[in-house]
Amino acid sequence: MTAVRCHVNGEEVSLKGHPMSRLLDALRTTLRLTGTKEGCGEGECGACSVTIDGRLVNSCLVPLLHAEGTSIVTIEGIARGDELHAVQQAFIQYGGAQCGICTPGMVLAATVLLDRVPEPSLADVQHALAGNLCRCTGYMRIFEAVLAAVRRNRPAGSDS
Repeated sequence: MTAVRCHVNGEEVSLKGHPMSRLLDALRTTLRLTGTKEGCGEGECGACSVTIDGRLVNSCLVPLLHAEGTSIVTIEGIARGDELHAVQQAFIQYGGAQCGICTPGMVLAATVLLDRVPEPSLADVQHALAGNLCRCTGYMRIFEAVLAAVRRNRPAGSDS
């Protein structure tokens, strides 16, 4: 048993477990952050996506030990209080979520993209979300939601 100190959604925490246990399990059981989902357990679907030091990762593949000293953001950490993130709002508005298994990973992948590329093309969005599988919506509503979030984030009066 080991204790790993890190920041999760801006708070310093101590995650206890076997050093090689999965970060996904520590987030869901120790911290009760159940927004991060387990889809495949093999890093193929993106449902377990979180960011570690700003990089999108599949938490089902990250050993707990590798979280030491990092800053982790889960889906629970992107809203500001009761105000949803623009990507979350757009997913609701455009029907980008149905069963909810893939949604947290899709939303996090989209937020990472928008942090890096404020005006992405459809091809940029498709590439950024390529590691996330959805079996319910097809992908067009999800892509439309991300592009709508881009428009929502533009300053008033922008002619882009």
